[in-house]
This record gives sequence, structure tokens and C-alpha cells, in this order.
Amino acid sequence: LRGTLRNFGLKVGVAGATRFEARIRELVENFPDLAVLVEPLLVVRRTLREQLGILHRHLLTIARDDEVCRRLMTIPGVGPVVALTYRATVDVPARFRNSRAVGAVFGLTPCKYQSGESDYTGGISRCGDEMMRVMLYEAAQSMLRSKKWSWIKAWAMQIARRRGMKKAIVALA
Repeated sequence: LRGTLRNFGLKVGVAGATRFEARIRELVENFPDLAVLVEPLLVVRRTLREQLGILHRHLLTIARDDEVCRRLMTIPGVGPVVALTYRATVDVPARFRNSRAVGAVFGLTPCKYQSGESDYTGGISRCGDEMMRVMLYEAAQSMLRSKKWSWIKAWAMQIARRRGMKKAIVALA
């Protein structure tokens, strides 16, 4: 909608989610042809936001009913989406011998290059579940930004001091 109106020289400006629809109608009230084009888009936007709210409430209900998800959500930075993604990815935890094996499945273990006398460890391998890796990275980033302090955040902050914030976020993930 913003792009459509900009083509006609109209700028929406700063409008929150509640005021956005009223602002669009206010801009197109002098342009009846444009109002006919914009009205269906506003209806679609409203319907999409309603359906997104329904899905979000359903997601919260599923996360609250699952004991593992509730336990995961006690970690700062881990919300219902990350908890459910983790729960779906690690469906049967018994198939992993230890937590390092889980990190390898997500592609969060370092690459290893060995040839002749060369032997170095590279960055993360990225050969696992990309969506879960992204979720864990975002959760770790959120945890490091939060005010709440924990021993794991202190550990990651020590890594950040030595090696940089991005490496600390990956290590925390």
C-alpha cells in the first residue's frame, strides 16, 4: 500500500498498526479512482492480520500445553516459536548421545580441513537444519541483549570479549 500510494505522490508517514488503515483512507479520500484500488488491499491486509492473530494464539496454546516447550521457554530469548521449532527438529532426543551431537545436526559445529601438514578449524559447517540454526541464532542474540543475567550469558560475554560478538552468538546458539 505504501508503494502504491508513493507512485501517486502520497506519503503515508509514520502510522502504527491501528492507525494505518485510517491514514490510508484519509490520503485517498480525494482520489476516488485510487480509493477503488486501495480498498481491496485494505480488506486483504485486515483479514491477513486477523488470521495471523488466530494462528499466533494457536501457536501459544500448543507451546503452553507441551512440557518440553514450557521448559525451553524459561531460557531468556527463547519464545514459543523457537521452542516449538526445537521440539519439532529434535523429535526423539534419545537418538543423540550428547548435546554436541545435536549441535552437529544443526550445522553449528566447526568445519575441519586437513591435508598434508595443513590442519585448521574453520567456521561453522552450516550443513544441517537451516531454520533451526537461524532460530537458535536469534534466540542467542536476544539473550545477549536482555537485561536478565545468567551463567550462560556470562560465558558468552567472555567469548564476545575475546573473539567478538558474532562468534559469541554462534557459540551460545
